[in-house]
Amino acid sequence: MSDNISTIRELYAAAEGDRLDLAKFLSCFAKDAYVRNVPAETEFRGEDITLVASGMADAFPDIHREIFDIYRMGNAVVVELAIRGTHKGALETAGGTVSATGRAIDVPCCDVFQMEDGKVISFHCYNAATLLLQQLGLTESPQAA
Repeated sequence: MSDNISTIRELYAAAEGDRLDLAKFLSCFAKDAYVRNVPAETEFRGEDITLVASGMADAFPDIHREIFDIYRMGNAVVVELAIRGTHKGALETAGGTVSATGRAIDVPCCDVFQMEDGKVISFHCYNAATLLLQQLGLTESPQAA
């Protein structure tokens, strides 16, 4: 089971902006796996799973995920982290494409993985989407209202 944590660490390393490796990222997933961005209500399967990493790296070329804690419970791995980077490229959102703002983000996130035979079978991402939009200057912060 510690192999599951190694797989998750490899997955995050392959998604870093300075060393993006989409083939390695995809190799961490089982054939029938899926990724769900819970706040955005989007799901990715098959080769489209690479869009999870490439889309963020396109928008934030210096993207980095700082892992705070990793918890393993049976076949589940839960990761508490922050997604950080500078918005220098187009960001695809449910509301449309957001042009580069040049702003930095620091977004808290919790990722929940279900594992089987050392591979990810499901990945649910719970990110603070409203905070991301605030940091990009697309919505007002609660303090400004």
